[in-house]
Amino acid sequence: MRLDDLVTPALVVDASAFEHNLTTMAAALPGERLRPHVKAHKCTAIAARQAAVGHSGFTCATVRECEGLAAAGLGGDLLLANEVLDTRRLGVLVAAGHRVTLCVDSPATVEAAVAGGVREVVIDVNVGLPRCGCPPQEAGALAELAASKGLDVRGVQGYEGHVVGLEDAADRTAKCAESMELLREAHRAVGGELMTAGGTGTYAINTWATEIQAGTYILMDSAYGRLELPFRQAVYVLATVISTSAAGWSVADAGLKAFGMDHGNPALEGSSVWFCSDEHLTFSPPRPVGERVLVTPAHLDPTVAYHERMHVADLSSGEILETWPVDLRGW
Repeated sequence: MRLDDLVTPALVVDASAFEHNLTTMAAALPGERLRPHVKAHKCTAIAARQAAVGHSGFTCATVRECEGLAAAGLGGDLLLANEVLDTRRLGVLVAAGHRVTLCVDSPATVEAAVAGGVREVVIDVNVGLPRCGCPPQEAGALAELAASKGLDVRGVQGYEGHVVGLEDAADRTAKCAESMELLREAHRAVGGELMTAGGTGTYAINTWATEIQAGTYILMDSAYGRLELPFRQAVYVLATVISTSAAGWSVADAGLKAFGMDHGNPALEGSSVWFCSDEHLTFSPPRPVGERVLVTPAHLDPTVAYHERMHVADLSSGEILETWPVDLRGW
């Protein structure tokens, strides 16, 4: 099978770039220094490759991701880096012998962990991103509450998500240090072996955390591509030019339902993308009808979640080498 045989739009992985990213990160953050975030790729085939190079503990965003990794034999050390109020499905995994650690940031989430049969937690701390997490000064008391309920508190989590995408490297470094000082404050009160944080944009900067939760590095997107990281663009949406206007533009058959758009328009090398609509991508200068184009997503995670499978290809020859299900989609 070849790229030209695929029905478009189709998610395509550059095999060479994928291997480069896999080995580059394994050298930079070996073993337990990296806990890859599977929300970026939602694919157990990729997780198995990450485990094979020493990254056998995983970060998850959903219960479904935990269940899928466990079913694939990759449930040795899963961190659900999110608050969950119905933890019964996680309790089933724990009872089956899988290790699942859950984030808590309030008495309600502590109670939920206990009720569902979860045994291990980390205290989720707000380090600057206005999302989940308790104030650093409240982490110690919450850890004491969790321990009093019989939970094993493994440490703290603090995601500097407001920092990881900053294009100025000095600014990114300074703000990462500020966030991690808040997390260190919480960790001093909580204790435990884990101080888990970080992402692709701070993987080499964040030397305070015991482990980094980078995910996008393995496939990349144009947002992280602007940060001059050592990782290569490895995923594209293959599209077909279906219309060309004499007024100076073309339209390809991949639109809002094929790309995560929250970080802006996707990119097409040598072209200017004007906009996306439901099933269309409009760009200039025009190209011939029938031409296949590889379009770079601006945000990897939601883009992958739109697709049921990804095709691993040798882009130099056009040969499809493997097809991997995106089997951790959904909830």
